[in-house]
Amino acid sequence: MVTETRPAGRSPALTTADSIVYFDGTFMPLRDATVTVATHALHYGTGVFEGIRGYWDDGDDELYVLRLAEHVDRFFRSCAILRIHLPFDRDEMAGLILEVLRRNNYRSDVYIRPIAFKSSQTIKLTLSTLDDGVAIYAFPFGHYAHRDGGLRVCLSPWRRIDDNAIPNRAKVTGSYVNASLASDDAHRGGYDEAIMLGSDGSLAEASSSNIFLVRHGRQVTPTVSENILEGITRDAVLTLAREQLGLEIEERAVSRSELYVADEVFLTGTGVQIEPVTSIDDLPVGSGEPGPIAARLATVYADAVRNKLPAYASWCTPTYAAG
Repeated sequence: MVTETRPAGRSPALTTADSIVYFDGTFMPLRDATVTVATHALHYGTGVFEGIRGYWDDGDDELYVLRLAEHVDRFFRSCAILRIHLPFDRDEMAGLILEVLRRNNYRSDVYIRPIAFKSSQTIKLTLSTLDDGVAIYAFPFGHYAHRDGGLRVCLSPWRRIDDNAIPNRAKVTGSYVNASLASDDAHRGGYDEAIMLGSDGSLAEASSSNIFLVRHGRQVTPTVSENILEGITRDAVLTLAREQLGLEIEERAVSRSELYVADEVFLTGTGVQIEPVTSIDDLPVGSGEPGPIAARLATVYADAVRNKLPAYASWCTPTYAAG
């Protein structure tokens, strides 16, 4: 069975009304962090967000935020593309994220969601002249999508949106309609996830994650020019594959048929982490079982994100020791 943070049907609340969030300069209960129905971002998707993981380690009694500086930097770059002006610098934002976690006293794995958006009450199609709002909240979080024995995925008829239409290097809220259509179709068809192709028919990414193949002992993934998000987890997996597993890496255009003949396929992302794919369009991937390279990477990744590998200690920002 697939384990998700949101089961089929109506989604449960990710936080409680008493959860403390940062909203437009103030820490407050979630119930008070509201916008009106006239908000520009609600009508046109004119916002950006970031997804960040925090990993709890019982032995250290610490919550480690994974690659905080890189996530904050990507958030700032996304804001710049949508002409959103933030009221703090990068270091101040990192401090606000840690303060949200501390005020909620989380002692579990968490997901952190900063979001910035055009907050003016107008229907005018513009960006530069509008007001900006910003919020940061977090909630306990386990698997985004997981199936014992590997994920069942399908190729989506929805094409990945082109970078010349909406910039793929920014996590623009409105662009995720594209991913939502693909993901919903897949779930309605009984699959766990959708794989999306670009406008030229080459492989892009899954609806919510980057994708890797293993062929003849080499790890293959679409290059960043293939309309993909420049994933921070993707970068971490590339680093671990080279430095810990000694794998040869190919970043290049990937044709759809390569998926069907791959020895392994797996997904990577902040939400999904590292998840093996064992069937695509009801065809088995390799042996039809999770492959050894994905399994080894998942083990090394789990150690790295909980500060168990000294070589990657810089990836892990402590929440409570920092306070």
